[in-house]
Amino acid sequence: MADRHAPAARSDLREFVTPEGVDLGLHLGSVGERAGAFVLDLLIIGGVLLAFTLVAIFMLIGAASSGPVALQAVAAIWLLGFFVLRNFYFTAFELGTRSATIGKRVMKLRVVARDGRRLSGHAVVARNAMRELEFFLPLSFLAYESSQGLADFAMSAAGLLWSGGFLLFPLFNRDHMRVGDLIAGTWVVRLPRRQLGASVVGHEALDRYAFTDQQLVAYGEFELQKLEEVLRRQDELAMIVVARTIRTRIGWIGPDGDELAFLRAYYAALCTRLERGMLFGKRRRDKHEAA
Repeated sequence: MADRHAPAARSDLREFVTPEGVDLGLHLGSVGERAGAFVLDLLIIGGVLLAFTLVAIFMLIGAASSGPVALQAVAAIWLLGFFVLRNFYFTAFELGTRSATIGKRVMKLRVVARDGRRLSGHAVVARNAMRELEFFLPLSFLAYESSQGLADFAMSAAGLLWSGGFLLFPLFNRDHMRVGDLIAGTWVVRLPRRQLGASVVGHEALDRYAFTDQQLVAYGEFELQKLEEVLRRQDELAMIVVARTIRTRIGWIGPDGDELAFLRAYYAALCTRLERGMLFGKRRRDKHEAA
């Protein structure tokens, strides 16, 4: 009988099985963490707009009728600039290798596809296009109508209810998803932590791992090149996936926990073995070719 006093499993832990069959067991980002990341991103966008505004004002100082011209320039920067920045900022950063905006990186979050596959451009565009409908467009329309004196109480209440309902949506589902996440098939998760000891910097890491010929024969030149690409990109999630995939395939039972040191040690050992085989005319192009 299970102990009823045993601590319950964390409710934010989700099974995340990659195409390689590795379950990373990722933790979902909390609503507070996501809100903090969003606020940081808005502050960055606002800072960029403020910088452009100051530059425009400085350039127009001394020009004839600089007052009206400066006001028009500031209005254009904030209307058009904010639209362009908010649409390209989120999408561009999430299409990058880290799949996270600056705010998400600070909060140690990233976007992943719920099916475990690589995050696609379609999913990124879809989730960020929905943010326009959820938040930016209603409030932008409301701000414009208010500036023209056309917004009444009913219109203001409707706009705030619309945006508020979408903003509160993550509180009412167990995966803390926005509507954009629901449509795009994405999660926002905490970045898995990997231990980085002092051994990562020097060559001591190579001494911690000893691989047998049977463990090194599992891969060939193609996989070696892919491993080198992963090490060059320094993508946290990719390194964790690859390290756990290699450990599973070779039946590794040695030291665990330091993905970067493990990958570097395996890369060096595999490279040495393949080069030694080429000296004797034995070349293995990939893992499917007979050893």
